[in-house]
Amino acid sequence: MQYWLFKTEPDEYSLQDLANAPQQTDMWDGIRNYQARNFLRDKVAEGDRVLMYHSQCKNVGVVGIAEVVRAAYADPAQFNQESKYYDGKATLESPRWFCVDIRFVSQFNQVVSLKSIKAHPELQQMVLVKQGRLSVQPVTAQEWQLIEHLGR
Repeated sequence: MQYWLFKTEPDEYSLQDLANAPQQTDMWDGIRNYQARNFLRDKVAEGDRVLMYHSQCKNVGVVGIAEVVRAAYADPAQFNQESKYYDGKATLESPRWFCVDIRFVSQFNQVVSLKSIKAHPELQQMVLVKQGRLSVQPVTAQEWQLIEHLGR
């Protein structure tokens, strides 16, 4: 099992939206960054755990946990001309963008803020601290344990 951090803007899609989805499961789609896409396509696997991170909001930080329940498959939005995620260069035979399905696991008792993360020396090497804009990023087991502890 691997650990990940997925970033989302809660006005667009929040942890609560996932919790309210049928069977608390939904497609994690709309990724349009090549490095994040490569993580989804090549590394994220069924059973992996995900820290859900809310960005572009009042309380920026890790808000809870999800689990990957379906590994990468072609993001259907890339083929839909009416979608903001449409990609005219993508084909069914050669998709450019991928998504995964995730399931809600839990919400933290408190948001683990970016400020709090940056304040812990043990978390200074996190991708979040070094490359903050990346929407899908790996997390080490040690980073995961500390952030989970801080959120509970």
